Amino acid sequence: MNSSIDHSQDPNLSEIVLQATLGKYRQGTTKGRKVAQTKLDEAYGQDDCEKLDIYLPPNQATASTLLIYFHGGYWQSLSKDLSGFMVPPLVKAGVIVVAIDYTLAPKGNMDLIVSQVCRSVAYITQHYPGMSVYICGHSAGAHLGAMVLCTDWAEYSVSPNIKGALLVSGIYDLRPIVHMSANDPLQMTEDDAIRNSPMEFVNTMKGLDKSLEIVVAVAQYDSSEFRKQSQEYYQAIKAAGFNASFHDISNKDHFDIIERLMEEKYILTQVLLKMMSIK
Repeated sequence: MNSSIDHSQDPNLSEIVLQATLGKYRQGTTKGRKVAQTKLDEAYGQDDCEKLDIYLPPNQATASTLLIYFHGGYWQSLSKDLSGFMVPPLVKAGVIVVAIDYTLAPKGNMDLIVSQVCRSVAYITQHYPGMSVYICGHSAGAHLGAMVLCTDWAEYSVSPNIKGALLVSGIYDLRPIVHMSANDPLQMTEDDAIRNSPMEFVNTMKGLDKSLEIVVAVAQYDSSEFRKQSQEYYQAIKAAGFNASFHDISNKDHFDIIERLMEEKYILTQVLLKMMSIK
């Protein structure tokens, strides 16, 4: 499951694409922190990595909608500090945006990472009661967002008011990763992968209203595995009776499909705003 563009003939090009992407994340997050009121590095747990950033709209007293974003990076890289790029159009619309950090592999294993993102949602729910909550994640972050949808919240003594999710270029069945180099830092066994695969729990999602809107998006130039898994996950949640839709975004790759959320007129930004009933 490599990146969405095959750079095997030119490894230097892969590094150029990565650095350009990181630059856009960094610039976008800097802008996000300028246009929003921020609460940075708020702790949702005891570990140094259990931190989150909160971006508040100008009229936060009237805000009723909250978006929680989980970053990608194969559970091994990136951070909340590069996750504020979608903030400007959302806070402009009155949305509170929360970017989550979790313990990256190899320090963190998959069980820990999944438990951390669930605890982050529980923390936000307790501190912003009554909010309509929306989930957004990219790549590994889409996997984590899908795992949040599978969570039995009784374990956390909260009932998040989750209304929708935008899952972008995600991984929903971890079993293929077990035998790949991407698993070297994670050290997942087959049982670990099954236990943390959203595809295994589609028919047992607890406490979710079937009217909850789930948008699965994939890029035209994503790898065949990302495209296959996105289509299969969409078909599974649709068959389970959820209000699901699928967006195959043309002329985009694994990276720019998410970074373009910094643009108000971008199709997935508009999908988010429409999902949250914000025109």
